[in-house]
Amino acid sequence: MARRAVPLGAFATAIGLGALTLGPLAVVMMQAGGGGGITAADLAALRFTVTQAALSALASVACAVPVARALARRRFPGRRLAIAALGAPFLLPVIVAVLGLLAIFGRSGLINRGLEALGLPEVSIYGMGGVVLAHVFLNMPLATRMILQGWQAVPGERLRLAESLGFGPGAIFRHIEAPMLRDVLPGALLAVFAICLTSFAVVLVLGGGPGATTVELAIYQAVRFEFDLPKAATLAVMQVLACGAAVLLAGLFTVPSGFGAGLDRAVALPRPAGWRRLLDAAAIALALGFIAAPLLAVGFRGLPGLMALPSAVWPALAASLTVAVLAAPLAVGAALLLALALAVARGWRGLEPVAMLPMAGSSLVLGTGLFLLVFPFVSPARVALPVTVLVTAVMALPFAFRILLPEVRVLMADYGRLADALALRGWARLRWLILPRLRRPLGFALGLTGAMAVGDLGVIALFAAEKGATLPLVVQRLMGAYRTEAAAGAALLLVAAAFALFWICDWWGRHGSDT
Repeated sequence: MARRAVPLGAFATAIGLGALTLGPLAVVMMQAGGGGGITAADLAALRFTVTQAALSALASVACAVPVARALARRRFPGRRLAIAALGAPFLLPVIVAVLGLLAIFGRSGLINRGLEALGLPEVSIYGMGGVVLAHVFLNMPLATRMILQGWQAVPGERLRLAESLGFGPGAIFRHIEAPMLRDVLPGALLAVFAICLTSFAVVLVLGGGPGATTVELAIYQAVRFEFDLPKAATLAVMQVLACGAAVLLAGLFTVPSGFGAGLDRAVALPRPAGWRRLLDAAAIALALGFIAAPLLAVGFRGLPGLMALPSAVWPALAASLTVAVLAAPLAVGAALLLALALAVARGWRGLEPVAMLPMAGSSLVLGTGLFLLVFPFVSPARVALPVTVLVTAVMALPFAFRILLPEVRVLMADYGRLADALALRGWARLRWLILPRLRRPLGFALGLTGAMAVGDLGVIALFAAEKGATLPLVVQRLMGAYRTEAAAGAALLLVAAAFALFWICDWWGRHGSDT
């Protein structure tokens, strides 16, 4: 692709992304009238939002540290499969995860049945405790992967030096592991904190009372039930400020490790025996059990429900797949264009923060702005699907960008000059160099964004009427109507659609890849 054409295309993409992200926000701020009219309930929602996000981040990272440490220093059959299983919550639609947790921890779940059999009082999953539990389920694997990378990045020379000096487990922790954790944990904490700030589906099902409402949920309630657009706009501004501060802090505190580079020789961490071995085994077993139990519960409950799915499920499934099939290529194509521009053009470093701009907002904030824009001219329900595609693509773009950028930089460093020397430009460069060499990360990015789009329950909740809903919204409505078996069946269908879409795209990326 020509060096000149890529920056121009990327510039147009950046302008469009900025307009789609900041335009609705500007409309929201104008509607908010300068941010006035903040009530005590709004401040309570903000307080709950920050508190649940902070507790969720602390709990997720506290659980992730022993799991990552055990995975880093133990070798056992199925270890790679166990690490891969930690990726399942990334692909799992949030509403399905909540349904699975209800099957385990809900009023009629396995835990409360066991407590009842023992004559003990039951526990409630609703409210702050349930919201934090669901966020730990969804984010503990992410934190584990981030911390595990920190352990794997410790140079082997450091470990060999520690071994030659006769360091025991305590000395290794003080001199090697603790400094690594000091570098990695702030980034992991703030990443989970930022994700939990914009949580919607979890709080919609497990929270929602006067004392358990997040800002995101308050926006939804203000639009859907009270039709108080100025209040929704004020809340949206509060949400953007909170998310922007979290993303800024995450960027400031995510620092590289101070261990320096090694010779890339893989050296395993020392594997202490005795009670530490049992502790590692227990950490891995508990983490995998915590992840697997809700998934298995959805499967067992969903199989009977598949035989009696409501008729609304099938058009909703078609709508979800349509959103994914349109939004994923849109997000990945735009991310590829921005990444190529960063790799081939000098002076375009400003594109990187633009690509990450949607992380400072939320789908409901963007949806609220677009709702305010279209409402005077057309019924929001009539544009629910195109708006959902657009917002989903915008929100998925940063994830695709982060996947593609390192691979694009390596590609341009290795083959850029050769392609220039051969005058390989335009379509020929895309066909013979970029697509074959980037097929693997492109397939992964398409699969990830497609799975996220299939399971997204955000802006569609603002726009959709009774008809035109996506499958996650239908699952949520079935749960609200206490049709548990039908909801589990629809959720199982949703999981199958998300995982199938990811597998197809990832298989395409790996099949015939040059890398």
